[in-house]
Amino acid sequence: LDILGEKARPFDPLLHNTVNATIIQGGEKINVIPSEIIVELDGRLLPGYTPHDIVLELRDVIGDDVDLEVSRYDPGPPESDMTWFEGLAEILREVDPGAIPIPFLMPGVSDARFFARLGIQTYGFLPMRMPEGFNFIQTIHAADERIPVDALEFGSAAIYEALRRYHVE
Repeated sequence: LDILGEKARPFDPLLHNTVNATIIQGGEKINVIPSEIIVELDGRLLPGYTPHDIVLELRDVIGDDVDLEVSRYDPGPPESDMTWFEGLAEILREVDPGAIPIPFLMPGVSDARFFARLGIQTYGFLPMRMPEGFNFIQTIHAADERIPVDALEFGSAAIYEALRRYHVE
């Protein structure tokens, strides 16, 4: 992946645990050095890893002089169930004969984790055909997050077909 440089960046969270500082709290006045700084980290774990694993990774980077506390952990499903994959792939090939459906590890979280706790299998089916040059990954959670209307229409048709077929079974 190093050979690809910046083009490989979207794959990084699919291959490594990631951590981002999302909240930083410190001093109360500009001329007073704070006695404490709190940094809240958003860690995303690959399947099979635990909060303990990411704490160990952080310890390797920051050492032992900083207190670390896991405040929340939402584990994903214990294992993948690919039962519906071929059916969803078939729908995608029908609406786009040039499509090559592949399983994909989502590098974020969704409400699927709540269903997983109840033993309900979920699938992230995101059929969108993006125009050449549109960098969808860079728009996720950005101030100008968006998708083209054509991508929405394409995806809506595929999802409708998936729901129609699921209802029949």
